[in-house]
Amino acid sequence: MTSQVSPDVAAHAYLYGFPLVFDLEQVHRAVHEGIGSNPAAPFNTFSHARTLAGPADTFVTINNDTVYSMAQLDLSVGPVALHVPDTAGRYYVLQFVDAWTDNFAYVGHRATGTGAGDFLLVPPDWDGAVPAESTVIRFPTRIASIVGRWACSGADDLPAVHALQDATTLTPLDSAAQPSGLPSPDPAVGTNLLFFEKLRVWSQAFPPAPRDRELQDSFASIGLGDVGASPYVSPDAETASALYTGIAAGKKELDSVLLHGASLESNGWKLTFHAFDYNLDFFEVGTLDDPRFKIADPKVRILERAGAAKGGLWGNHAYEAAYLLTYVDDQGRRLNGANTYTLRLDPTPPVGAFWSLTMYSMPDFFLVANAIDRYSVGDRTPGTVREDSGAITITISHTAPTDPVAFANWLPAPAGDFRPVLRMYEPGPSVLDGTYVVPAITRS
Repeated sequence: MTSQVSPDVAAHAYLYGFPLVFDLEQVHRAVHEGIGSNPAAPFNTFSHARTLAGPADTFVTINNDTVYSMAQLDLSVGPVALHVPDTAGRYYVLQFVDAWTDNFAYVGHRATGTGAGDFLLVPPDWDGAVPAESTVIRFPTRIASIVGRWACSGADDLPAVHALQDATTLTPLDSAAQPSGLPSPDPAVGTNLLFFEKLRVWSQAFPPAPRDRELQDSFASIGLGDVGASPYVSPDAETASALYTGIAAGKKELDSVLLHGASLESNGWKLTFHAFDYNLDFFEVGTLDDPRFKIADPKVRILERAGAAKGGLWGNHAYEAAYLLTYVDDQGRRLNGANTYTLRLDPTPPVGAFWSLTMYSMPDFFLVANAIDRYSVGDRTPGTVREDSGAITITISHTAPTDPVAFANWLPAPAGDFRPVLRMYEPGPSVLDGTYVVPAITRS
């Protein structure tokens, strides 16, 4: 680390490195603690949730439409074989996310169909024989995640989902090899600088895409390129102050990205169709190497990647699942449970799979506990009431509506600020080209 550390460089490094650090913290959490309904599972094995997500599943913007199967892969053991069963047309997706949060492959309903299949997951530099009838998926980083989602229509459908989960397997070809795991940051580094220590260690262990290496090298002045002893154990007071200031500035800018960002807006909705388009380099099975789904501006790309990680880690490309979110009503006022709102969808979203509107708390983006245990309303929600045209009006409030139709279509909100997310799985062309428009949420 040089004697003069710039807070601006530190802030830029924070935004650059946030996705890697935040992602790998969740990888560690998944392996050692579990995430919500997904129990802890060692590397190269699946962790299967057995229920739909609820408020106890404290993971950012988790969905309530599908049952999760997650796996943390460590290909230091060499190739791992993945087998998927025949789902007989049921929607599912296995999304592959590298350490820098790039979505680099998809297996499932849209990408590869719903028949049984075999895939060989290989590390970046692997070169070997491929088993017959297996499709190779090359990982950009040694450690990566599989985020699996199984469509589930409710409690009665869970046994069928469980059978499919159990038939989905990961098998290392070298059964004796032991995964290396995540490198450990220096335990002597204080909490205030632990972010940079994790970024230093993990960015060296998991190199970024070649296009980002020059940018990463530009942060050498704050110690990210140091090898061996950590520069963050006992920095002088001036250096520590500059680093603290940079982290604070980076956090502030990241919060601004979440509220404003580069996503287009329509009727108060942020159209995050391109928030996950920062992968420009790694296109394995199921991904689209298409300019429509690439962020060309390098500065915007880094900011959007950080915002996507904090606000929706492990979110899909829009061609797999399109997300709209909003913080405001039709008058631009912050959404708050003290008020009652409606959202009338006419027509309802055009999708190849299904759609839902899900409620999240602020500022954590967790599901919201409520008296009727309803966390989303969508085309599969039992008991909802539609108009003759097929349109649906969703009532959003903290207090339960007294009108029977409004209650049937009620999406409970917290007492304070909230952020709903509209999901469209396998969205139709009119969603992606903007000709399908979602109206504003209106305050009664």
